[in-house]
Amino acid sequence: MQKNSYIRFDWAIKRLLRDKANFSVLEGLLTVLFNDKTKIVEILESEGNQQRDDDKFNRVDIKAKNSKGEIIIVEVQNTRELYYLERILYGTAKAITEHISLGDTYQEVKKVYSISILYFDLGKGNDYLYHGQNRFIGVHTNDELLITAKEEGAIIQKLPQEVFPEYYLIRVNEFNQVAKTPLEEWVKYLKTGIIDPDTTAPGLPEAREKLRYYDMSPEERHEYDEHVNAIMIQNDVLNTAKLEGHAEGRAEGRAEGKLEDARNLKQLGVSIDIIAQATGLSREEIGKL
Repeated sequence: MQKNSYIRFDWAIKRLLRDKANFSVLEGLLTVLFNDKTKIVEILESEGNQQRDDDKFNRVDIKAKNSKGEIIIVEVQNTRELYYLERILYGTAKAITEHISLGDTYQEVKKVYSISILYFDLGKGNDYLYHGQNRFIGVHTNDELLITAKEEGAIIQKLPQEVFPEYYLIRVNEFNQVAKTPLEEWVKYLKTGIIDPDTTAPGLPEAREKLRYYDMSPEERHEYDEHVNAIMIQNDVLNTAKLEGHAEGRAEGRAEGKLEDARNLKQLGVSIDIIAQATGLSREEIGKL
């Protein structure tokens, strides 16, 4: 383990960064992404925060707010999911409805930003960072609609994207370049667990202090190493599947591909726990192969 290697973010967020004293690490990433001071409100309790051995790859949800009081929800996800876009849409809708009370005017609706830190392959694309938002464009004129309304006697103008949610997809595995900007330094750490000793990117100096690999107990290091090995196996399986043409196709094809991957890993003597982590199959399903 290199001296400048630290605990990977996807592991740390479920083990160490849930402590409020360590929120500054993730706040640094959000500050870099938005160029705005951001504060973590809470680590949400979801199925992704369970700590069973067979649940290492599930998601973690985090809620934050920026300097305007707008809501930011962050999701860390390691495994593929067929209806992922639908889920993040649901997540933003849920965040909006949770922050408006019955009887409030629609003026109280909060803008929501959805950040997905993805350690799995989501579609095709060459960039590691994608951004999307709602805009209304003239079908014939190609101009952008600017909403105007009267408020307290004054004309208020507002673009739809000032209201509608925005989505950021950070495709960690697609980052393959020299880190030159604070955001690139962050994505490098998200992917590799490596932090340069002279980094000044917000949050990363704190990560160097709080997420040292050798500060863990031998038992924790062993568990962490197994997690990293499982991630590597998963990535190898996915890359092989791409080369063989299994990455595309119907949901049934993907399910059969998982079974075939599990069979191959089982024949290689890989433990059932790691096969379960790498493929998303249950121990029972693997046992029947």
